[in-house]
Amino acid sequence: MPMATPSIPLLVIVSISLLLLPAESHTGKPNLTLDYYQKSCPRFNQIMNEVITAKQTASPTTAAGVLRVFFHDCMVDGCDGSTLVASNAFNKAERDADVNLSLPGDAYDLVTRAKTALEIECPGVVSCTDILAVSARNLVKMVGGPFYEVPLGRKDGLVSLASRVAGNIAFPNMTMTEVINQFQSKGFSVQEMVALVGAHTIGFSHCSEFSKRIYNFSKASSLDPAMNPYYAKGLQMLCANYTKDSTMAAFNDVMTPGKFDNMYYKNLLRGLGLLATDQAMADDPRTKPIVELYAANETAFFSDFARAMEKVSVYKVKTGKEGEIRRRCDQFNSLNTDTIRS
Repeated sequence: MPMATPSIPLLVIVSISLLLLPAESHTGKPNLTLDYYQKSCPRFNQIMNEVITAKQTASPTTAAGVLRVFFHDCMVDGCDGSTLVASNAFNKAERDADVNLSLPGDAYDLVTRAKTALEIECPGVVSCTDILAVSARNLVKMVGGPFYEVPLGRKDGLVSLASRVAGNIAFPNMTMTEVINQFQSKGFSVQEMVALVGAHTIGFSHCSEFSKRIYNFSKASSLDPAMNPYYAKGLQMLCANYTKDSTMAAFNDVMTPGKFDNMYYKNLLRGLGLLATDQAMADDPRTKPIVELYAANETAFFSDFARAMEKVSVYKVKTGKEGEIRRRCDQFNSLNTDTIRS
């Protein structure tokens, strides 16, 4: 007589089955894993570290540039490397949208160097989008910021259109309500927005982006009254010839421009915010308490920034047949005329 099989409650079976499924809760995409290249490209992390370290050492502004390109990429239809694509005779790509024209060449150069090294080591394996995401994380850590996990396995997008950028990237002259609404439309809270904008603790902005605050603010005053007057006068001298030289710029964080820290928030409370939208965060009742928290507690800023960046890095990522592994980061593997628009 056969032995009776013990009955197992259905709930237990379901629970065990769920544990065996690929984890989705962290990324929302089951194909993204921390060890994605462990077998297909074992030296991925080593090669990335070598290339990133060499580039940042040679060009210290690379960290801020890469972080900016990464964010601009993810905010337009998700993290898919579409901002890396160059325009051609048939298509005006994202990087040539007006707001992206000032994205720094050092960022593109780093991605190109990393992609070249990885193609030699493991051709056709590592996506440009993963290169950009890991570069941003490593560089934040390298200049003093927090470490955060970056799951891997993103595919490179198949579309890059300059016309898709408008409305997805914040402009310095937007109201705080407009900036908040833009972030919330993508699923980011006010606190996450304030933490992410803290990336301005490194890098610079061109004089044209804040010139109205220091030269022609209103009929009553040429200077924005929210700006420290001594700081404003210094910027006036720095940017005196900005209409003739469009490359003229100022550091976003006048105190510690090359260090990722919470000085940016301390500056805002002193009227030392460079961009109008940044300074507005220190005055708006929805954002001011968060600015004050981060100014007083760098650990809180680092923790919130890390979590927010993890969330950004998996925003609308492409996996499987949704994308490709580009052979070159600045062009699609094949010209798909179905995606070309005027």
